[in-house]
Amino acid sequence: MRIITTCGGRFDGSRVSPGQSGSVSEISVRVQMFRFWLRRLRQLGGPPGLLSARSARSFSGSAPELPAARVRSTFLEFFRQRHGHLLVPSSPVRPRGDPSLLFVNAGMNQFKPVFLGTVDPRSAMASYRRVVNSQKCVRAGGKHNDLEDVGRDVYHHTFFEMLGNWSFGDYFKEEACSMAWNLLTEHYGIPADRLYVSYFAGDAASGLSADEETRQIWLDIGVPPSRLLPFGLKENFWEMGESGPCGPCTEIHYDHDGGRDAAKLVNADSPDVVEIWNLVFIQYNRETDHSLRLLPRFSVDTGMGLERLVSVLQGKRSNYDTDLFTPLLHAIHQMSKVGAYRGLTGAADERKVDMAYRVVADHIRTLSVCIADGIHPGMSGAELVLRRILRRAVRFCVEVLRAPPGALASLVPTVTHTLGDMYPELHTEVDRIMDIINENEAHFLSSLQQGSRLIHRTLNKMDHKHGVFPAPVVCSLHRDLGFPLDLVDLMLEERGVRVDRQELDRLIAENHKVASELRSGDLSHLMLDVISLAELQRLSVPHTDDSLKYQYRQEGEQYVFPQCSATVLALYDGQTLVSEVTQGQRCGVILDRTCFYSEQGGQSHDQGYFTRDGLQDVLFPVEHVVVAGGYVVHQVTATELLQTGDQLHLHLNQGHRWSCMVRHTATHLLNFALKTVLGSSVHQRGSHVSADRLRFDFTVKGSLSVSQLQQVEKCVNDIVSANQIVYSQELPLQTARSIRGLRTVDEVYPDPVRVVAVAVPVSELLDNGTDRQTSVELCCGTHLLKTGAIEDLVIVSERQMIKGISRIIAVTGQEATRAREAGQVLSEDVDSLAARLKDSTHYSFDSAQRFAKEIGVLSDTVDTTPIPQWQRRELQHRLRALQRSSNTAVRKLETREAAGNAQALLEKNGRKVLLVDSLETDSLSVVMKTVNQVSALSPLSFVMLLAHQRHSGKVLCACQVPKDANSLPASDWALAVCCHLGGSAGGTAVVAKGTGSSSDITEALRWAEEFARQKTQR
Repeated sequence: MRIITTCGGRFDGSRVSPGQSGSVSEISVRVQMFRFWLRRLRQLGGPPGLLSARSARSFSGSAPELPAARVRSTFLEFFRQRHGHLLVPSSPVRPRGDPSLLFVNAGMNQFKPVFLGTVDPRSAMASYRRVVNSQKCVRAGGKHNDLEDVGRDVYHHTFFEMLGNWSFGDYFKEEACSMAWNLLTEHYGIPADRLYVSYFAGDAASGLSADEETRQIWLDIGVPPSRLLPFGLKENFWEMGESGPCGPCTEIHYDHDGGRDAAKLVNADSPDVVEIWNLVFIQYNRETDHSLRLLPRFSVDTGMGLERLVSVLQGKRSNYDTDLFTPLLHAIHQMSKVGAYRGLTGAADERKVDMAYRVVADHIRTLSVCIADGIHPGMSGAELVLRRILRRAVRFCVEVLRAPPGALASLVPTVTHTLGDMYPELHTEVDRIMDIINENEAHFLSSLQQGSRLIHRTLNKMDHKHGVFPAPVVCSLHRDLGFPLDLVDLMLEERGVRVDRQELDRLIAENHKVASELRSGDLSHLMLDVISLAELQRLSVPHTDDSLKYQYRQEGEQYVFPQCSATVLALYDGQTLVSEVTQGQRCGVILDRTCFYSEQGGQSHDQGYFTRDGLQDVLFPVEHVVVAGGYVVHQVTATELLQTGDQLHLHLNQGHRWSCMVRHTATHLLNFALKTVLGSSVHQRGSHVSADRLRFDFTVKGSLSVSQLQQVEKCVNDIVSANQIVYSQELPLQTARSIRGLRTVDEVYPDPVRVVAVAVPVSELLDNGTDRQTSVELCCGTHLLKTGAIEDLVIVSERQMIKGISRIIAVTGQEATRAREAGQVLSEDVDSLAARLKDSTHYSFDSAQRFAKEIGVLSDTVDTTPIPQWQRRELQHRLRALQRSSNTAVRKLETREAAGNAQALLEKNGRKVLLVDSLETDSLSVVMKTVNQVSALSPLSFVMLLAHQRHSGKVLCACQVPKDANSLPASDWALAVCCHLGGSAGGTAVVAKGTGSSSDITEALRWAEEFARQKTQR
């Protein structure tokens, strides 16, 4: 076994099963021995980690507190200036292309491609070796969820900043430990006798020996053995997930009290001894079968929460007592009608006022950061979690702190003041953040009041002996009023009751079923893993040349795509690289070159098939195309033997590719048009281009008006009609970013990057040789060469997905033509309805009813047919007006018919006390109005009328009794008759109605009259 003796050196990648400890242990021992002798050699030049006098002294009570901003900058500059780390900005808290996360919840999230080996080799990230940053993190929802703990104690948060330094195949354990100790004790001045260090104790079941190497490093640095504490997998072995990179970690803990032996309090959930820094040594890969394999290169991932570090350096037991929160707590006090924050918890915080202070202070930071990064309160995923956070904050503001509406949003400028220098997007988005919070707060306030009343009313009816609140009520609060379940739990807890969780889970299971299915999608099983990618690199397999995907030309109206022949360089069976696959076997094919476009940049992957030299009549359909670490992987189910070295011919589905190109170029034009019409505040939040349509998500305050939709379509179609040239050019990323008017999205771009511009050559844009406004974007997708091929664009849907983010669905070409034609037909249908409504006074009642039904059917058609969205809005508006007119006309005709019916019935029966008879009508409303008319003319009569719909056998029933008739309530009478007829009924003691079924109306009338006689004894 060969070991390259450099930090993060390569190993042979042998697999180790849980029951086979020898391989990993043997390698670990050899690595530890090497590092031990390396340290001893280094120590000949002087011990590298001796503590200074400064680090040994205790904190001075008179020393000025180090402001949080200084704490953060000290960390960043220590690694940047002293140890050559690259300062990388925080990524947004919205994860980039990672469906496994709701929010970025750790500093390492944005570096996952580096750890997994899938980073684009052309991107800046591929060159990262030493990195430092302060990452915005949110832990609410999903695996890491601190939401329900926030406010109860003084250290949990939903938003926090994670300070971290990383090594990607550069330094490893010794350097990481030494730098961490030096920063804490020398630069921050934390006394060494307040610190304890934990390390991995090993795990026999996993075949992992104790991390004696790390233990020895800490001893060499000067940490006493009594302060070096071993812990198991749970505490000191970090894993990214069920599978993937992992490794042992070492944690540094701080004792707030000092002057004692606090070793027993480490990892004991003591508020007095807290973890402040975790150093993870990523050296294994957890396989899907749970075995461990050594990684080809080792990495370091460290994380230290800024909030906790600041509390230590400022001598505070509570994070909320530091200058990260005190300005917010002061602002909350100014707007509330309660006393100042006192820092109480548990039973001491009797009215939960201090808990409310902490909840609001934490949640407004989370809301501000998330909204600035494009996550708005909504109905699913991260948006739903943010909605919960906002509603939780609103409830504490209004009901506990007694703050006025709008108070929550008024805290945003304070958040911006404390965090905006580090995260400048907070400054630029402050107005939008406040608007979104205010809008969502206003929407929830009425529901909050209604829900509070419902809880109060239910509690008044309850038997408090068991203290169990009815689960159906909680389910209704959650489903109908939008109450987060954790908020309901809090409200009930304050009142000393709880909900039957098992029953509640049963009730809401169906509501979550669809959402769970939507979230259950996984990545392709044939995505190359980090081990296979490393093996490809070890074998010097070149990255796939996919430049042919751009090498097409236009001849007349036709696009000509290049032919492509390629050699199979590698085959991947989902587990490992193989030399061949047989018939029926699913595999990933890696070629030296390809003309297929892999799914990225919001554009669907190409479709097509392979043929093999000497076997031209056997097709290998390409099911999916992805790119990982510079290798394009074609997913294929083999129809014959396929081996490395085989020569293949690639056959592209040109119609599918061309359709994607049309819609991708149309998406760029749509993006430009939205900015032109709505202004520079419009930002892309996502898009997807397929062969049949395009989808585009963007920021906007509300749904677009009819006029705005028309203007956007016109702007796009003017460019289409002009048949403008689409230019593209590859440029260095920094050069590209200097182009005025460049549109980008929240992505990591490769370097160099492809620039796509419409009408103006990229070189001219670089030279600032034009003032012309045009579409120009960074884009790896495939595009038309001229815009005329789009032919037409129609927006067929535009709606707010969540507050502040709209989604447009658009069609082009023939689909757009069909949409316009369908819109024209529906417009003519509405015109016809409107014309007929003017003459509705001349129609019979039956004709008016048919007219009303026709409006309903046409409204449904307008809602569901692909037509221009601006036209849909117009037609919906007209149909609503027609519906109102129709309803008015029907009501008039019903009243007129009821009056005639009542007169005829009284002439037939007279004003007798018990009047049971039948009507000829299909309208229950007419039956009811006729009953009302008869009762008005004969107020002492018990009246029931039945109408028999002979075509269906359905019987319509209505009745009314005198107001003081206690012997026979109308509801009882109607219910008895309708149940006799196999139906149901409802109403009040005076009037009621219902339906049933019968083939003999005469018998039904007789039974109804006899029932009434018995009850009234008449």
